[in-house]
Amino acid sequence: MRLIVLTAFLLLCFIARLPAQVFDKNAKLILIDSNFLFTEGASCDKYGNVFFTDQPNNKIWKYDTTGKLSVFLYPSHRSNGMYFDAKGNLISCADEHDELISISPGKKITVLIKDYHGHILNGPNDVWVNCLTGGMYITDPYYQRDYWTRQNPDSNLHGEKLYYLPPGKKELILADSIVKKPNGIIGTTDGKYLYVADMDAWKTYRYEIQKDGTLKNKTLFINEASDGMTIDNKGNIYITGNGVTVYDSTGKKIDHIDVPEKWTANLCFGGKHKEVLFITASKSFYMIQTLVKGIE
Repeated sequence: MRLIVLTAFLLLCFIARLPAQVFDKNAKLILIDSNFLFTEGASCDKYGNVFFTDQPNNKIWKYDTTGKLSVFLYPSHRSNGMYFDAKGNLISCADEHDELISISPGKKITVLIKDYHGHILNGPNDVWVNCLTGGMYITDPYYQRDYWTRQNPDSNLHGEKLYYLPPGKKELILADSIVKKPNGIIGTTDGKYLYVADMDAWKTYRYEIQKDGTLKNKTLFINEASDGMTIDNKGNIYITGNGVTVYDSTGKKIDHIDVPEKWTANLCFGGKHKEVLFITASKSFYMIQTLVKGIE
């Protein structure tokens, strides 16, 4: 009897040490459409509908839970990274005029932020909304756009920064002045941690979020950066760029899928049960079934 118990215990210990894969070995990457110029900004509403941008074409697309793909908004103020707030508004980094905007379910657009202390932003790129508080974290790297008249960033910004917009406020707060080129961003639903990728340093950091929204205890999460990120109900972080790579909450690599495109830009969970991962990659839009659920 003792031998049976010991064997069972050792077996459980062995299983516990196995990598927690998020994709079934038989799961297939499915191409939904590839008639875009560059897809970005994947985000899911509370019903499971997925929204994403085709920035060069100035459009936001919607892929609903029945599999219908349609244009949600055109023009879209050159929307890039997006995230839904708790009220169902689609918060968008719109770099046509370097603004952060809110798009209501009825498609009414409200400008939330248009500058930092009177200085034009570099080009808001990605956003995460803490739905518990309404606070928003915005990455502001500089990537030259062919529809801009300017050729250089505003030197008064002193670089490319991470900003925080407190709930109900109209002025940005500098959240991290040391980061070099912040890009992909995601936070945990309990509002405790924020993950931010630095493209120049090619690293992703984790911050502790304080009650007032400020950040402290910045630590290295992984030696890899990411254009866009998402998180699942197990706390795993999904990194984009070269396909999709998944890390657990300790920074251990646990899974990867190849995406047959030059660049994977963003991703989110969607569908009625949020068990499908939707991926924006170059000119295409993909999906793949997972073994976990999204929490966006």
